[in-house]
Amino acid sequence: MKILNKVQTEKIKRRYNRVAPLFHKMDSKMMKTWRSSLLSGLSGNILEVGIGTGANLPYYPSSVSLTGIDFSPSMLNYAKLRAEELGMKVDLIEMDTEHMDFADHTFDYVIATCVFCSVPDPIQGMKEMARVCKPEGQIRLLEHMRSDNPVVGKIMDLLNPITVRLSGANINRRTMENVEKAGLVIEQNEQLFSTIVRSLTLIITPSRNTP
Repeated sequence: MKILNKVQTEKIKRRYNRVAPLFHKMDSKMMKTWRSSLLSGLSGNILEVGIGTGANLPYYPSSVSLTGIDFSPSMLNYAKLRAEELGMKVDLIEMDTEHMDFADHTFDYVIATCVFCSVPDPIQGMKEMARVCKPEGQIRLLEHMRSDNPVVGKIMDLLNPITVRLSGANINRRTMENVEKAGLVIEQNEQLFSTIVRSLTLIITPSRNTP
């Protein structure tokens, strides 16, 4: 399984290296609004998983200490350029989400936006996010996933092989189930576009839900 995931990761990495210039220029007004909302109120030591070309960078509070990882060196090059344009200090590292080189309980917040559509083993990736997040910290996700609508969900299943072949992104990931399987607790679930796009706030244990 590990060998298979490594092969898949390398294949997806090549695809994202190829489409990095397109991703650098592509972002809708709606996505910008969602990004801004997701990243509001952050403080302390922050990790962004799958930082890509740095589309989230303009929305981080200036006071945070930010680290960004991605498995695509081409994506990271564009993120570096964006950070320089914004005058931001960001520690950018080429790293696989499924196997992070950070110590346990390093970050106050862990962020990912539209990442778990392409991670070969999303459950393992989420477990790694939980590992490097402080017990009292938060994981915040902005993700697209398979629709809860039976008809729309089936259509997404049919289209998924095409989107994977073109960009490496799965449009039918059952992300809510994966969150549960990773042992994370949903503190906040905001549906942004039907049940397909959601903003999720996750915690490591249910203790924070008790008064």
